[in-house]
Amino acid sequence: MLDCRIWRIIVLSFLIIIGNFTLAEAASKPSQELALHLTRIAELARPSPMVIIPAGAFLYGSKHVSTAPYGNWTPFDDTELPQHQVWLDLYEIDRDEVSLGEYLVFLHQRNHHPADELQKLLWHVITIHFIPDETLARWPAFYVTWTEAKDFCAARNARLPTEAEWEKAARGAEGYLFPWGETTPSSSLAMFGQHHVHEIPILAAVDSLDQGMSPYGLHHMAGNVAEWVQDWFGPDYYAYMPERNPPGPTAGRYRGVRGGSWKSARIMLRTATRGGAPPDQRSATIGLRCARSSTVSSH
Repeated sequence: MLDCRIWRIIVLSFLIIIGNFTLAEAASKPSQELALHLTRIAELARPSPMVIIPAGAFLYGSKHVSTAPYGNWTPFDDTELPQHQVWLDLYEIDRDEVSLGEYLVFLHQRNHHPADELQKLLWHVITIHFIPDETLARWPAFYVTWTEAKDFCAARNARLPTEAEWEKAARGAEGYLFPWGETTPSSSLAMFGQHHVHEIPILAAVDSLDQGMSPYGLHHMAGNVAEWVQDWFGPDYYAYMPERNPPGPTAGRYRGVRGGSWKSARIMLRTATRGGAPPDQRSATIGLRCARSSTVSSH
């Protein structure tokens, strides 16, 4: 049996290691000047209304295209095959992406500091690009991990949408190629294809670009920021998924990300294009919107 003193040393050493890890993971306290801006941005937050998506079937995924192999209808990859009908019960989903203002309110309520990457970026755009707090408050949230996105939605008595829910809300029952239809994306329809040498996001307000709305009236289901969904990303999931309310795979390495972002090429804006990312990833290109199962009648 180990001497009690030796055992205490081992336990103490373990706690120090865990403590150091926690400190390394924790975000830094913002400077006083930045904190004033963060408070102001949070004060300007306006929550998104939710949109009811009626129960029913929709076309999920893409068809195999043998002609015009480089056209808009060509699948991004085989993960969106085969196309099939899926039934979803009635649900609600945010009309707009969660805004930066809303996200900062959430962090403040939990006494959490914004991630260091987000603090650095905001300080840069405030002091170098002179972007006002009023504009930043309507930017979409970004540098959000999947777990933080899940917790944000839970705090609103909601959840992340399933991948199928996200796609139906984006393309409607008829399976639109893009949220607005078949028209090739342009700057009046989506925020995409942007590049900044220092990776500074080029974003639009979450309630902007009405011409690019989905059939159910949702903004930015293509471009601006890509969005976390609830599901694990399953490359072959479409081959065996249930036809009613598919919940996604039970396990995986990546969580689903949909919609393309301000940096994306046109093909990533297609409503059927799929992607994934490690759930602990923070990116200037990934944000979120929330959903909620609903008992409201659709008749």
